[in-house]
Amino acid sequence: MFATTMSFAQDSTDAKDSKNRGNMKGHMMDHKHMDHDMNMMDSTKTDMMHSMVREGVIDLEAIDENGDGKVFQDVMDWNVISDKPGECPLCGMKLKDVTLNEAKYNLIKNGFEVK
Repeated sequence: MFATTMSFAQDSTDAKDSKNRGNMKGHMMDHKHMDHDMNMMDSTKTDMMHSMVREGVIDLEAIDENGDGKVFQDVMDWNVISDKPGECPLCGMKLKDVTLNEAKYNLIKNGFEVK
C-alpha cells in the first residue's frame, strides 16, 4: 500500500512539473514577444533619432520639407532639427519653432557647418 501511495504522489508531482514547464514555456514565449516589441520600439526610436540628429554640412532648406521657412530645433543639441514639432531624442527637450535664418545662426554660432 505504501508503495502505491508513493507512486501516486510521484505521478502527481510529475504532472505538476510538466504543467509548470508548459506554463514557463508560455511565459518565456511572452517574453520573446515582449523583447520583439521592445526591439521594434527601439528601432523606431533609432530611426527617429537618425532623422532628426544632423551631421556633417546641414542643409536647412532640405529639412524644411513643407517650405514654410521654419524648422524645429533643440536649444541644447543644436544639430537636432526637424520640420515637425517633437522632442529631442538625445535630451528629451521640446523642439523650438525657429526660422531658417535663426536655425542657421544657432548652428554656426555653435560650430556646425550649414549649406
